[in-house]
Order: sequence, then C-alpha cells, then structure tokens
Amino acid sequence: MPPYTLHDPLWLLALAVLPLVLWLRARRAVPVLLVPFAAAWHRPSLASTSRWPAGLALVGLVLLVLALARPQRIEDKREVHSQGYDLMLAIDLSGSMLAEDYVKDGEALNRLQAIKPVIQAFIDKRPSDRIGIVVFSGRAYTLAPLTFDHDWLAKQVARLKIGLIEDGTAIGDGLGIALTRLEQAAREQGNQRKGAFVVLLTDGANNRGSLTPDQAAQIAKSRGIPVYTMGAGRDGLVPFPVFDQNGNRLGTRRMPSDLDQNTLITIAQTTGGQYYRVDDTQAIESAFKSIDRTQKIEFQSKSYLLTTELFIWFAAPGLACLLLSALLVRVRGSATPPSSPVSGFRSPVSS
Repeated sequence: MPPYTLHDPLWLLALAVLPLVLWLRARRAVPVLLVPFAAAWHRPSLASTSRWPAGLALVGLVLLVLALARPQRIEDKREVHSQGYDLMLAIDLSGSMLAEDYVKDGEALNRLQAIKPVIQAFIDKRPSDRIGIVVFSGRAYTLAPLTFDHDWLAKQVARLKIGLIEDGTAIGDGLGIALTRLEQAAREQGNQRKGAFVVLLTDGANNRGSLTPDQAAQIAKSRGIPVYTMGAGRDGLVPFPVFDQNGNRLGTRRMPSDLDQNTLITIAQTTGGQYYRVDDTQAIESAFKSIDRTQKIEFQSKSYLLTTELFIWFAAPGLACLLLSALLVRVRGSATPPSSPVSGFRSPVSS
C-alpha cells in the first residue's frame, strides 16, 4: 500500500477551533417570542430538518480543512546519491566593469555583459554541482550560498548590475568570503577541503578591502581549494559610457584600463588553479576539463517521486456540503410563516 502524507499538516489545527465554535453557538442566548396560536404554525417537516444545515456545514468545513492540509500519496520514495563539486563564483561588480571593450554582432558590450555567459555556462552545464555566488566591488557580499537550485541562481545572475555596491575593487575580500562559504567540516580531510573550487571573475587591480589577494590566495592554498581566475577586459585606453546626473547616457569617452593579469596569474598558480581570459573561446571548456580531473565529492539527498495530490477528493465534497447546507437554510427560511397572526386577529382581552 503506498504511503500517504500531508504537505501542510498545520492546517489541521483549525479542526480544534470547530468544537469551540459549536460550544459557543450552543451557549448563545436565544430570544423567545411568544406568538398567539403558535401551535397552529407548527410543521413537523420543518422541525425534522432543523439540524441538517448545521451538520452539513460542519462536515463541509472539516473536509475543506483536510483539503488545505494537502493530503498526498507518494508512489516512490528513494534516496538519491550524486557526485559533483562545490563551486563558488566570485563576480566583480566594480565601476570599471562598465568599460565597453567587447563587441558582439556589431554591438558594443560592457565587461559584465561579456562575463554573464561565462557565469551562465557554469550554472547550465554543471547540473551535478552545488554552486554559490559572491559579488564584490568596494565590499564583498554573498549573493547565494551553495545550492542545487540552478534556476534560482540564473534569476539572481540576471539581476546583477553595476552600482549595487559601493565602488572599488576588493578582490581579496571577495575571494575571502567565497572561501568562507566553502567551509564544511564534513567535506574536510586533514584541513583540506575536498571537491571545492573558486572561480574569480574580475577586470581590475585590487584597491579596496581588508584582505589582499596574496593573503586570500594563501588561505585558499592552506585549505587545498584551487582558484580559477578569469580576467575580463583589455589593457590600454578603452571606451567608457558617460551619464548625466539623471542616469541618461550622453556618450562615451576613452579611459585607461587597469587589468592586473599578474595578480590573477599568481592567485591561480599559488592555489593550484589556472588563469584564463574571458575573450578566449576555449576558456570555459578548459576550466571545466581542469576541474573534472579532480576527485568529486558525493552528495546524498532524499527525494519523493511520483507524488499524487489528493486534496480534490476532500475539497469537492466539502464545497458540496456547504452549498447544500446553504440551500437547506434558504428553503427553510422561505417556508417559515410570519411571526404574528394574519390581519384581522382579535385579541380576547380587548374591549
């Protein structure tokens, strides 16, 4: 026999309220109206159905509460084991990422637009990996912890834009927070983190933050976490957009670029990773192949498959009971005679 469960069992607490409502209704003061010749108005058919509307309404409410608790039948319950990696993407959102030194289909792209396909490739092409995101500029923040929900990650990446964080380039802090997000005792052996990597995407030289790139690289090395660095942009004078105070674009002007490739190469070599240029069409595939040569870690999670919703079997009869109860009350009300005799009644005490 297949197992059954309730998706939202807290709704069952509402059942405890129904007896209280009935008790309060029973204690309610009922006004008594003395009507002359009341016996003449008695109809046994009406008296016999007086309890049906309340009973049907109670049954209907109970069934609707059970429907809200979402009963389910689970056809297959199994434990799923998968192998993959833990990847943290550290993404630069500094103002220099606005430089438009990339061209696609004749249209100028800024550096953030150029690296978004790289980020999306990690999300789309590595479904077995847990992926997290750290963004940095003058400060560093965690945008997403490690997760298998790649669809949600893609939505977060689509929202990324320059100016979300105060300007600057805190590469060391961005890398440091990414390493912190990879700390998991269950995945460590001899102080070495297994199956974990950082992918650092940036375009500039470190000029902010409390942690230098060299210090962050040494921390990564001590924990056995390779850092793959990807440099965006070109050296020399590059076009930058110019905006007015209201954010309207006025044009472009050429400004010097400060891509510090030496630092990115040093970080990669220190930690056992590799350095790539974003404009290299083979960079992503090369990074994937390099990561896949390392031993994977095993993930274990419980999943419920082929779940059948059963709430309709409670909701439909519950609504039917409520509608039938309302119909009986309406019929009974229309059949109830007036509370006073017809015109022309003469009181025996009148003179």
